Amino acid sequence: MAATATFTSPAHAADAAHGKTIFQRCAICHRTDKDGGNGLGPNLFGVVNRKAASVAGFSYSAALKNSGLTWTPANLTKWVAHPSALVPGNRMAFAGLSDPAQQADVVAYLATLK
Repeated sequence: MAATATFTSPAHAADAAHGKTIFQRCAICHRTDKDGGNGLGPNLFGVVNRKAASVAGFSYSAALKNSGLTWTPANLTKWVAHPSALVPGNRMAFAGLSDPAQQADVVAYLATLK
């Protein structure tokens, strides 16, 4: 898959299918269907390269609204690793994924949502 090649490291080629499995813990709050609404968190369909805090109908924290971020693969990787380090003061309760391989896999999965 072409999107997978974007998220590689010398030690790990990202695996979107594995990322989808890991993402199940995120799915408690986030929906991923194209025309679905938001859950406790914003819908993540089409998140890659989308401006942060831009999903209609979702109430974002001031910190995320003012972050100026675009959800590039690099920023998404930082976010899934440690959301509060990337955007201090955001409201996401998730502490992050410490395993770089899992981070890459989740970002590879998110890249398939288009």
